Amino acid sequence: MDFDWVLESFQQGIAEMSWLEAIAVFFGIASVFYSIKKNIWVFPTGMISTLIYVYICLKYKLYADMGINAYYFGMSIYGWYLWSRPSGTSEELAVTWLSRMGVLKSIALFFVSYGVLYFILANFTDSDVPYWDSFTTSSAFVGMWLMAKKKVENWIAWIITDLVSIPLYLCKGLVLTSFQFMFFTVLAVIGLFSWIKSARNISNGY
Repeated sequence: MDFDWVLESFQQGIAEMSWLEAIAVFFGIASVFYSIKKNIWVFPTGMISTLIYVYICLKYKLYADMGINAYYFGMSIYGWYLWSRPSGTSEELAVTWLSRMGVLKSIALFFVSYGVLYFILANFTDSDVPYWDSFTTSSAFVGMWLMAKKKVENWIAWIITDLVSIPLYLCKGLVLTSFQFMFFTVLAVIGLFSWIKSARNISNGY
């Protein structure tokens, strides 16, 4: 990797960054941090970031990502409700694994949403990246749904989303946002191991 180019691109991204993108990046990182900690503040911080990215994605013709950010906002309200009102006697919603049926439903959700999104983007919008945009949006759709239910596998969906989003946003000239997704990838890996540990502790009665 050409680290001089990486540094130069980062500096250029900082120079060209709008104050809106800066705020969105800050609250986006804060949201992932709170998610790793299983802290309910994941939702209000995420809502601020996603609202701003609805506007940014519209500006850069990332229509599916614009839609997923609107979806994030709605799912944040749903997740906020679930996390604050756990079932049973526990004080908070427990971290758990998906059942086999849950895995199949998640895979089906990805492919169905990808097919629908690609068809819409390719036929009814001027999107120049319908494949990428549909892919990142579909995987993020699954990730947000699983995070709201506090499933360990949500981090796998986020890692996939982040890795594909890095070149997508770099291609669009949103360098700082691309670097944000690099950072998100690292945080998602940390979050995956943290939630695996929590799920194991719960299953062992700790």
